Amino acid sequence: MRILLKFVIDCDPDAAWRALHSPRAVAELYGPLIDMQPLSPLPTSWESGQDVAVGLFAGGLLPLGTQLISVSDRAVDELRGPVRIFRDSGAPLTGPLASLDVWDHQMAVSPAGYGRTLWRERLVIEGRTAPLFWPVLWTTWQWRASRIRTLAPSWAHDPEAAASA
Repeated sequence: MRILLKFVIDCDPDAAWRALHSPRAVAELYGPLIDMQPLSPLPTSWESGQDVAVGLFAGGLLPLGTQLISVSDRAVDELRGPVRIFRDSGAPLTGPLASLDVWDHQMAVSPAGYGRTLWRERLVIEGRTAPLFWPVLWTTWQWRASRIRTLAPSWAHDPEAAASA
């Protein structure tokens, strides 16, 4: 089963790519609905090949389980320009979602005109319980899309450029 998102956000692709690699920025996508808490110290920035376990809590209180985030990056060239893809091929470790056999979450960013980014996202889940979780995850992903659109302009701040100005 799949959940797909595709929309344009108000920040450049470099800022979106940095946000995808920021545990803090990713955690903000779910807030205040779901709180992501590290089980060990989180890196400042996720790197390809890295595995990180986090706990998920509804409203910061109700445990939803733990999730392994397994990061890989790749880039492809398309007609419109380069596409950078962040893939989380980890899996739910505990909690209700651990009954899923497959969890494959990919997020792609590419140029969409001056200072804007085309954001594409695909979540693939499989397993006997996937039909039960699909409506909840679909709703959560619509929430994510709204949060991404809201937060994206704040990702445009480039501290290095501001410091050199």
